[in-house]
Amino acid sequence: MPAEQPTILATSGGFRAGRRTSLEFGDLVRFAVELSGATGRPRLLHVGTANGDQRFFNAHLSEAGQLAGWDVAHLNLFTMPPVDDVASFVLEHDVVWVGGGSVANLLAVWRVHGLGPVLRRAWEAGVVLGGVSAGAICWYEGGVTDSFGPQLRVVRDGLGFLPYGSGVHLDSEPARRPAVHAAVGGGELPVTHCTDDGAGLLYRGVELVEAVAERDGAGACVVRPDGSGGVVEEALDVRRL
Repeated sequence: MPAEQPTILATSGGFRAGRRTSLEFGDLVRFAVELSGATGRPRLLHVGTANGDQRFFNAHLSEAGQLAGWDVAHLNLFTMPPVDDVASFVLEHDVVWVGGGSVANLLAVWRVHGLGPVLRRAWEAGVVLGGVSAGAICWYEGGVTDSFGPQLRVVRDGLGFLPYGSGVHLDSEPARRPAVHAAVGGGELPVTHCTDDGAGLLYRGVELVEAVAERDGAGACVVRPDGSGGVVEEALDVRRL
């Protein structure tokens, strides 16, 4: 059963260390599956382009899927896609979850394979789109990233499903907040939606519906230009999952 409206859950979280496995799905990924309305065994498609489709990580997520009672598949683009009809493959899943890593490399590889229009079609059809870090930034106009090195820079060629900027890991990396403020104040990014580690933002269509968290104390905020080169940061109410 597809989601009732186009749905995106953009996060700075989603996985946790397992007790008997390397990884388990955290509350944010579980919330994405809940949003999909899936019944029986939910079908989750993991896209690991941002970390180079590392097979060991795929294996960890497949193991987490067995533990959760979900069917987990992987859309590997290195060295080639796993199927001829990528669109049909994506559309047969309830949730697409995009992992972290280099958002700049992710966007470049996705363009080569024409994945952007495929994901838009899935989004409009009710497949829930989600992800962490690079897997969050990709849905927006752009965001702050360390894709190019330790000095944070701005990417502005995101898929643009959400007409905002993205700021991830706001509480755990000290350089993130000032970089977001500078990018928004200087006009490099539009109004930007930000998450601490363990927080996520839920969108229905392009409307921000709520902020949620899988970790106590994880916050979220909106950073807007103040019209004079500075910014205003507005904290959001966060619902603990």
